[in-house]
Amino acid sequence: MRVAESTIEIKNSFAAVQDHTRVYKDFTFVYPVISRRSGGLSIGINLNPDKVCNFDCIYCEVDRRVPGKVTNVDLNQMRDELTALIRFARDGGLAMEEKFDELPPFISRNIKDIAFSGDGEPTMLHNFDECARVVADVKRAEGLEKTKIVLITDAAGLDTGAVRRGLEIMDSNNGEVWGKLDAGTEGYYKLINRTTVRFDRVLRNLLETARARPIVIQSLFLKVDDQVMPADELEAYSDRLEEIVRAGGQIREVHLYTVARPTPVAAATRMSREELEAAASVVRKNTGLKVLTFD
Repeated sequence: MRVAESTIEIKNSFAAVQDHTRVYKDFTFVYPVISRRSGGLSIGINLNPDKVCNFDCIYCEVDRRVPGKVTNVDLNQMRDELTALIRFARDGGLAMEEKFDELPPFISRNIKDIAFSGDGEPTMLHNFDECARVVADVKRAEGLEKTKIVLITDAAGLDTGAVRRGLEIMDSNNGEVWGKLDAGTEGYYKLINRTTVRFDRVLRNLLETARARPIVIQSLFLKVDDQVMPADELEAYSDRLEEIVRAGGQIREVHLYTVARPTPVAAATRMSREELEAAASVVRKNTGLKVLTFD
């Protein structure tokens, strides 16, 4: 009974905290969110406060018409902000704030992960490895051995030297890569992600990264002009996952989720829970992979 009640309490807490803003107090690089996919409190690291990204996804809620705060990541400031927020959360400070005060204390104090996920693509940084080192150092200094370091990425920059070095640091510090894949074909990829980055580069980077360590595939499924992803596109998406596995890539699980906030393109709208689960069922059947849904 206690386990069941705790599970319900956690799910209700996720539903209660929908604000995932990347602005927190006077911090520039660090912010707290309650994340369903993380399973609780995630501390975000915004490496792109300048809002620069190599994708222009039709569902992205970042308003790029408004200039970003700064253009460079100050590693010392990032270190100080991260340390301060970790201590504030563990001391119960978040539980006293209006945004988090409906949460059970064990959720707002327990840091599930520290995630590189901001207003742009974190792998675009020339010194991503240095950023990863700072986070690993702070995590170790604060005794957060079980806390993950997560890279949430569109996968386009996973092949750069700085990112590969950063991933090696993450591998030694309970790291995990969440790589984006929103399509199965080049045409649908360009429709959804609106980028000049070639689709085959994304697929190659996901494969090479998954050969070195198990990864999570994160996919945002949505409606375009009130239509869900076409059946043949969903089949092609499943084929891309299977190709990664057949070529030696390790996919720990697949996260399918949908639009949660207003989009810049009116035609891009959220899928219902039933529609999302129907798509997940197809992917499970086609690939045999563990597929989780988050609506």
